Amino acid sequence: MLRADEQTWLKAGVEMTDGAAHVGAVVTLGRSDWSLAPVPEWAGRRVTVRASRAGDAVTVRARVDDEAFRLVRVASFPPHPAVRAGPYCCAPTRSGLVVRFRRWAVGPADAALH
Repeated sequence: MLRADEQTWLKAGVEMTDGAAHVGAVVTLGRSDWSLAPVPEWAGRRVTVRASRAGDAVTVRARVDDEAFRLVRVASFPPHPAVRAGPYCCAPTRSGLVVRFRRWAVGPADAALH
């Protein structure tokens, strides 16, 4: 998740929607815009999500296990003096969700635009 303030944030990852795994992103710039793509074969596997910021845009990529990264989203994200980033999880109910973050890292942005 990237968060500049309560009106400017982006979250990306895998979520269960209609009983199947989907990779997606929500971008909020005053209003939220949600995008999803089904990836049922990713359910229960190790997923890596990468967000790279360049100027006023963020590129989100994701992969499962050691497969190649897939483009998830290229989104406008206005420059801010401070943006917080970190792992994020949530569930529609208080019980039953198990999430294990195996690694969290900050590094240089990807060179490729998409």
